[in-house]
Amino acid sequence: MEPVKISYDARGLAEPSAQAPKTATVERGADGARATFDAADLTTRQINLELRRLVYDEGIKDVTILNPGAKHSLVVGILARCKITIDGSLGYFGCGLIDGPEIEVKGRVGWSVAENMMSGVVVIDKNAGSLTGAALRGGDLVVRGDVGARSGIDQKGGTIIVGGNAGTMTGFMLQRGRQIICGNVGGGLGDSMYDGTIYVGGKITSLGVRKLLNYDNLEPAERKLVL
Repeated sequence: MEPVKISYDARGLAEPSAQAPKTATVERGADGARATFDAADLTTRQINLELRRLVYDEGIKDVTILNPGAKHSLVVGILARCKITIDGSLGYFGCGLIDGPEIEVKGRVGWSVAENMMSGVVVIDKNAGSLTGAALRGGDLVVRGDVGARSGIDQKGGTIIVGGNAGTMTGFMLQRGRQIICGNVGGGLGDSMYDGTIYVGGKITSLGVRKLLNYDNLEPAERKLVL
């Protein structure tokens, strides 16, 4: 494959005329078609265009992306029921603005994974950065490892499940939905919450400014914060 040449327009936008590379390998079987493509030598836009071509134009419901290289803004705006496997790590703003897909990331993710997700499932096998599930509106977001600060900021629905620890200001401005943190949580938990529920299995460093429950009086199994 020839080296990818990246060009920019006057606004600083990359590759305004990029086309889907059509490099995917498709296998068709009794249970439907499956597609796989290598993203190592592709740009962000080419990766997203190839994915959209497979899901929308070809109607393929099972796609695997190899070697994503921790690029930013991958697998965004997918509004269809399908299964997407990302064999590697993502950068910032991965899997945002989606409605319907089931996505597994076999690696880590940066800031703001699954931002504004409407429905579907996103599973992160390792750690996630800050702002995980920002403005989440529906669906299930599962992080098997730890998450950074302000997870679920401005959350409006859906469920966020964290297998490890969560950073400071978790649930900041939570409006609706629930969070389940299996480990410990940093300071300012639930600060400025409007509604919703946060469950914590470990220790809470401190609660946010809208504390209505006295954490000291709760039993270990009752570490449920309802503000």
